Amino acid sequence: MKSGLSFLVAARRCEIDELEQLARTSELVGTIGRLVHVLQRERGLSNVLLASQGRRFAAQRSAQIVECGRFERDARAGFDLLESEGRRAGSGTRLFSRIAWVLPGLDALPALRRRIGALETTPAEATAAFAKLIAGLLTVVFEAADGATDPEISRLLAAMFNFMQGKEFAGRERACGAAAFAAGHNDPQRQQQWLQLIAAQERCFHVFADFAGATMSQLWRECEPAAELAELEKLRRIACAAPAGVPLDPELSAVWFDCCSLRIDAMKAVEERLAADLRDLCRNKIRQARVEAESYEALLDRLAGEPDTNATAFFDEPGAVPAPQGDGPGLAPAAPTYGHQLERSILEMMQEQAQRLQAMSDELATVRTALNERKLVERAKGLLMAHRKLTEPEAHQMLRQTAMNQNRRVVDVAESVLSMADYLPIGS
Repeated sequence: MKSGLSFLVAARRCEIDELEQLARTSELVGTIGRLVHVLQRERGLSNVLLASQGRRFAAQRSAQIVECGRFERDARAGFDLLESEGRRAGSGTRLFSRIAWVLPGLDALPALRRRIGALETTPAEATAAFAKLIAGLLTVVFEAADGATDPEISRLLAAMFNFMQGKEFAGRERACGAAAFAAGHNDPQRQQQWLQLIAAQERCFHVFADFAGATMSQLWRECEPAAELAELEKLRRIACAAPAGVPLDPELSAVWFDCCSLRIDAMKAVEERLAADLRDLCRNKIRQARVEAESYEALLDRLAGEPDTNATAFFDEPGAVPAPQGDGPGLAPAAPTYGHQLERSILEMMQEQAQRLQAMSDELATVRTALNERKLVERAKGLLMAHRKLTEPEAHQMLRQTAMNQNRRVVDVAESVLSMADYLPIGS
């Protein structure tokens, strides 16, 4: 019959399997981040190409497509590895479902690129297509954070997701501004969208700071290029404050693109640091779990073949002192080499394990509460986008404005929207 220590070893081995699966998932998250980065740049170059009627960035776009192909192959290989290894580790169905959804988007990229190269689509349509694919990739990252069983890893994954989401809004802003400057004009609708994208970035970076902590937040502030940020603000004012119909200088499209790219590249450096920290955290936790599992197994081997120690320590009062033992008069008979005291030590190990798991569970619940609130908001935005024909920033602004008007939290408004889903009018 197996002992309690045998099951303690089994529990530690299960934890190692879960951590190794998290390590594979975390490695995939880093790969997805690199793919998203090059796709964001391709989107911006494509917008300038389309808005300038093929006169600008044709060569740069072609080179970017080649680079995107390399990172896409890495991501597909990561998906395949996670599928083959993840089935044995019991990976979550939601994560695999998100990957299944995003693969057809990657398959459809060549056709999208042909339409862009032939100038058969508009900048807005190209932006929406790339945004849909990138949103799918980021959802894989979100599911990785939501499905993580270790609170520290989950928190870091959540920080990375929110930072990547903020970077995506920055990428959309680059594409939006590049199209406006290349076309030589702006319009009120695009100006409003532009302002919403700026607000969305700040919102994501604020949530990132909550999950990542002070050190990473400080790193992000230090990485933002001050001169380029000042130039960015200047160009934002030129484009967003200009009255409708006032021409914009098309030569500023390259200036805008380069300025935004420097800032996004700085974000990429922070993202890579997050990915490296995530890998290190997974490795350290796996190493520590293996050391502890090996110590449990060594103890189990030492106990093999020992006589029954009479499991009485379980009912001992905490802090109870064992009875004196020995061969002298009035002393209890000598215990076996691995007796009562060792039994108490094993019980203490089990109690420590239980307390550690409870603490992890409590912290994980805190992280998942924040993630669940985000899921509610995202679902409510999706409903508003479908029923009211809104963009993502417009849907979030509607939730946020309603929350401010009613003095409620955004998540509470989102819950109200979801509860009224059947009664929302269908957009025309």
